[in-house]
Amino acid sequence: MKTNGNSQNFNFFYKEEKLAVFIDGANLYAAAKSLTFDIDYKRLLTFISGQSRLVRAFYYTALMEDQEYSPIRPLIDWLDYNGYTMVTKPAKEFTDATGRRKVKGNMDIELAIDMMELADHVDHIVLFSGDGDFRRLLESVQRKGVRTTVVSTIRTSPPMVADELRRQADHFVDLVDLMAHIERAAGERPAITANQESPAEATVTSKIRA
Repeated sequence: MKTNGNSQNFNFFYKEEKLAVFIDGANLYAAAKSLTFDIDYKRLLTFISGQSRLVRAFYYTALMEDQEYSPIRPLIDWLDYNGYTMVTKPAKEFTDATGRRKVKGNMDIELAIDMMELADHVDHIVLFSGDGDFRRLLESVQRKGVRTTVVSTIRTSPPMVADELRRQADHFVDLVDLMAHIERAAGERPAITANQESPAEATVTSKIRA
């Protein structure tokens, strides 16, 4: 049975289940930015850990390889030392046909491989992304008996989550309904929020297939 989560009732999480989290960094950043709030990843991990037996929390992002300093590096370093498994790769810069500078940093393959490898060892997977390209991936892990939850938002115009991804998931949670649990408090250190973006995360376009 498919359900929509809300801020008062997350009863589709079971305490005894083994759970894994997969965060598409660029996609989640874009969704939170559209909703005009900053994510506190310490609070997010605490909240998720309180719902089930958290096995692993992955965070995926591309980094500019020729930058001496990346503005997202403090966030990445903090995540790496505080319970997240970081998966990064160099972003590629190119110029399109109109002469505009673009940055390409797609992490779909890395995320898909990790999810398929871990699917045999968990009961429930939570995907923080609205990317419609992941629909087939969710279908594959569901065939292994794994329940799936997608976290994104339909409260923006256009919605940040692809309709087919939302329909494929066993459960959908809107970021708006998680804000009370994961929003950065005023005065909190910015290194543990999503308000510092790299050029890759600023430029990568969420691939919505609504």
